[in-house]
Amino acid sequence: MELTEEEDIDEDEYTGEIKRIENSIEEIENEALYFGEYDHLNAVVTINAGAGGVDAHDWAEMLLRMYTRFLSNQDMKFQIEEISQGEEAGIKSASIRVDAYRAYATLESERGVHRLVRISPFDSNKRRHTSFAGVDVVPLIEHNEEILIQDDEIRIDVYRSSGAGGQHVNTTDSAVRITHLESGIVVACQAERSQLQNKTRALELLKTKLILKQKEEELLKINNIRGDQHEAGWGRQIRSYVLQPYQQVKDSRSNTEVGNVDSVLDGDISLFVKDYLKWRRQGIND
Repeated sequence: MELTEEEDIDEDEYTGEIKRIENSIEEIENEALYFGEYDHLNAVVTINAGAGGVDAHDWAEMLLRMYTRFLSNQDMKFQIEEISQGEEAGIKSASIRVDAYRAYATLESERGVHRLVRISPFDSNKRRHTSFAGVDVVPLIEHNEEILIQDDEIRIDVYRSSGAGGQHVNTTDSAVRITHLESGIVVACQAERSQLQNKTRALELLKTKLILKQKEEELLKINNIRGDQHEAGWGRQIRSYVLQPYQQVKDSRSNTEVGNVDSVLDGDISLFVKDYLKWRRQGIND
């Protein structure tokens, strides 16, 4: 039996309506993934080399590259706030400030220990090495007058900027590191040429970390706000990146697996981000 032209049009309209409904449901499901108190805020991502020596320093730099590429691909505004170079290669640490809607929710999936397994380029015998790096993500909370930092509560150190764009454009001690004496919290900024501007930005981040610490102590919500903080070493990883003897990236929380390691290291981590948000939602529902 052949359909008339009118019946063909009705079927097309029906199919289009079904598609619109499916898209609306998908949008609602996606919105439901964002329920956290700080999900909509800007964020600071900090990367620290863990166990593994020079390989860990190189791994930390690879993660920095992965995140900056991801942020660029997502059109998320970011700035590298501070970099500490490794003695032989890579970096000891780095901080990235991300100014974008839902930056914290987007990057929260990256908090934890990241494990790399590969043939070490620094081993003349071409042996397989395992190295670790720790990633922390904090939301940039809008400050109020409740957080007041007195001069005698902090130690301020100034030093020469380093890394890309550092010593080549700035020959003064403009970088600033601030240590909060009571809590031991340390923040640093070298993004600006002016020492005063770097101090202002570092104080802003310090206030954010103090607010989080205060909330953790008062509300006993450490796992909900920051997650468990562990040394970047064996048995603590939230994600493993294996280059040898096979290729796979696997997240131990959502069980998401990707075989194209190169694509992930080039910044394609959207699947891990989305599956983490689903895993987080499922944990709340459970």
